[in-house]
Formats: sequence, structure tokens, C-alpha cells
Amino acid sequence: MEIPLRAALLAWLAADPGLGPQLNALAEEAPSRTALPWLAVAASASADWSTKEVTGREVRVGLELHCRGDQPGAAADLVAAIEARIAALPPAQAGLQVVSITFLRARAEMRSANTRAVLLEYRFRVLAA
Repeated sequence: MEIPLRAALLAWLAADPGLGPQLNALAEEAPSRTALPWLAVAASASADWSTKEVTGREVRVGLELHCRGDQPGAAADLVAAIEARIAALPPAQAGLQVVSITFLRARAEMRSANTRAVLLEYRFRVLAA
């Protein structure tokens, strides 16, 4: 369930008409040669969240946004757009049902050459469809 959820999440983010044009890449892992900004799945992990009748998983997904900017709020609008799109993920997905989406935490850091990295972590509780 973890892999189909990751695929559904990336497809949902890529399909956003406002978000897609702002990103040079939206990838399963860090792209090797792509201009900033880009967004990738940094990591995910899952644990059992089954019921007596239905198989389920609690999936934690970390998304990492890489961008450029010398001001602390340089990525604020883009991060807000990503968060809004994730919150609007439809519950019905291929092979699974998203029961809940919970924002867990974010981390932002300044890196060399005026680049920034923002990590967004979410918990998805899903059941097999």
C-alpha cells in the first residue's frame, strides 16, 4: 500500500494546474540534474493499521522541496500550495482508500549557494479498497 500511495500522491501533486508549473521536477527521489525548484519523496515508512476485516497501513511520507532564495520566507507560498494540495487528496485511490491525512512536521534549512530545503512529513492512514 505504501508504493501505490506514493504514486497516487505524486500524480495528484503533478496534476495541480497551479503547482505543476512552479516546479521543474516532481519525482520519486531526488532528481540528478534538475534546476530548482523541485519536489521529491525523501522517504516513507509504513506500519500495520489493519482492522479485523480489512488490510490497512499507516504510511508516513516525507516530501522534500529544494528551492533557491536568500529570504527566510522564499518558499512560503510554494510550501502552502503543496500543503493545500496534499490536504485535498481524494480518499478513493486505485486499490486503496485514504482514511485520514495528518500533517506531522516540517523542517526548513538554508544550504549553500542560497539554496533551501524544506521537509514536509505526513501520516496517511489507508485501507485496502
